[in-house]
Amino acid sequence: MKLITSMILAATALLLALPAAAAPSGPPIKIGSTLALTGPLSATAMIHKLTGEIYVEELNKRGGLLGRPVEWTVKDDQSKPDVARTLYEQLVTVDKVDLLIGPYATPNILSAIGVAQKYQKVLVHHTLGIPSLAKYDMQFPAWSVGYNPETTVPNTLFDALASTTKFPKTIAIVTSKFPSVYMMSVGAREVAKKRGVKEVLFLEWEFGNKDYGPIASRVKDANPDFVFVGAIGMEGNQLLDAMKKIDYVPPLQFFMYPAPGPLAKAPGAEHAFAASIFEQHPPFTNNPTAAAFVKIFNERAAKAGLPDNSVETQAAASYSTWQVLEAAVTATKSLDDKVIAAWLKKNKVDTIQGRLRFDGPSNFGDDLMRIKQVQNGHWVTVWPKEWAAPGVKVLAQ
Repeated sequence: MKLITSMILAATALLLALPAAAAPSGPPIKIGSTLALTGPLSATAMIHKLTGEIYVEELNKRGGLLGRPVEWTVKDDQSKPDVARTLYEQLVTVDKVDLLIGPYATPNILSAIGVAQKYQKVLVHHTLGIPSLAKYDMQFPAWSVGYNPETTVPNTLFDALASTTKFPKTIAIVTSKFPSVYMMSVGAREVAKKRGVKEVLFLEWEFGNKDYGPIASRVKDANPDFVFVGAIGMEGNQLLDAMKKIDYVPPLQFFMYPAPGPLAKAPGAEHAFAASIFEQHPPFTNNPTAAAFVKIFNERAAKAGLPDNSVETQAAASYSTWQVLEAAVTATKSLDDKVIAAWLKKNKVDTIQGRLRFDGPSNFGDDLMRIKQVQNGHWVTVWPKEWAAPGVKVLAQ
């Protein structure tokens, strides 16, 4: 007992002797961005807002950037690319921010990239779904879909389905014309064909569509084994609601980029699949940084009244973006955009979703997308097996 007591006292003394992180001082480092705080993308963008707020608070507790406090200015782009473009112009020319972070969703990110290129600013972003459109050499994606996600992601999905006893023979592909999910859906058509799955329906709708009844009826009439839904945000929930009204639930269904919390809780969503880079369970949470973020986000999201307080793809991508920017500024000890860009092109950054590199086409690296599934009302990673939640496997209805 004396030995244990002595060890505890010694450890306590050591902790007290360690220097606390110096409080940031001097003029703040201003980081600017927009998010879709209103409009059809707002349900998901609120996740990115909360994540950014948490990251900046914790960053300032650690001493800020370069010993200076960090201020984050976030403006509402209303889910509109033209508004995003105008606001990024304001951030650079009026607000005089030091650094930029990208908005949510591919069209808005492309608008931000255009402004960043005009003013030769680095832009780290988190949800660009069409890598081939990212031509600017000082933009860096924390959305780890690789350069050809329209091929690699559907193949990962079909690999997951192949691990069950109900690999589909027929497929219906229905998709929003929202650029990134449309591209993924077109890619899924080609992958399905190569995997021997017969297409029985391909149907498109305009982004912002409000009437999903005719789409649900067409899917039911086609009677596919598997429905691939190119949906973003609440579009997936709206389609599920329309299916419920006609008493139809697909045998297997996949949603590309859903609003995670609402979809997991939606009637008819049990066993639905989606793409994912992170879910709050081992082995992801074996990373201490990830585990700490999960704890804080769970608490803050519950207080904020978000539909789901768990950390998943959107929150993880957003957090990773901040990690990439912090790593580059810290390593270079600089706010010079060209210096930061040069460092990112030559170095990898460890994030809570995995190690990211930026030396591939359009500065994209590896495809780290996994497949998750709603099981008992919650998302869990099911594929690849090494990233699956403990004791979990792919389930087919």
